[in-house]
Amino acid sequence: MAINTEKNTYTVLFATLMVVVVGAILAYLASGLKPRIKENERFEKQQNILYAMGVHENEDAGSVNFIPTNQVESVFTQFIKEQLVINGDQITQDDQAYLIDMKQQLAALKDGKSARLPVFIGEKDGKTFYILPMYGKGLWDAIWGFMALDDQLVVQGVYFDHKAETPGLGANIKQRFFMDDFQGEHIMKNGRLVGINVKKGNNDPTNANKDDNAVDALAGATITGNGVSAMISESLYLYKDYLESIKTN
Repeated sequence: MAINTEKNTYTVLFATLMVVVVGAILAYLASGLKPRIKENERFEKQQNILYAMGVHENEDAGSVNFIPTNQVESVFTQFIKEQLVINGDQITQDDQAYLIDMKQQLAALKDGKSARLPVFIGEKDGKTFYILPMYGKGLWDAIWGFMALDDQLVVQGVYFDHKAETPGLGANIKQRFFMDDFQGEHIMKNGRLVGINVKKGNNDPTNANKDDNAVDALAGATITGNGVSAMISESLYLYKDYLESIKTN
């Protein structure tokens, strides 16, 4: 008996079957690839932390090149000497601290719960780096990053990334010409923790003034820049007591 392919029931059944088949294939692929996805996320976090403290493979003034994924675990162990977790008044060591999801921790704080805040202590060329994670909101979606500080709370490097900022505008927060401006900036002013402001009309195009707690804003990306400023300020405030404890005179 021939099937009447012109009937609406045939179209509905065919569409339903295709949805089921395609859904099953996608579910199978997602399940099979999940371990690889998790591994790549782990490598990416290690790469970002190392980048903030200046461990990367940049070759010229404009490149952003991370430690390769097939090397990053050993390099991470080489440079990151200690991983800490701050939970209220408690500070503990945790070799898996880099896997802590800051979005979840900030949500816990908003709900009045305690949060686990990671700190990474690195060493390079005889110098100690304190690397802190950051998480915030840009124009369209989440922004995040890491900031490396020395014991004077001077920025030694940063790494920023985003989920959905506008290409050529807000998305430029992850470009060298923006991130490099943060090097040497102070997060304190007159003994107070103030962060770093992404400021329009900063009148410091070469970023020579490192005591103004500001960097030049990105053209056409005011809301994203404001988001970066807020992210830095709010993230650093979470670590206020710890930062005051490491600052040397």
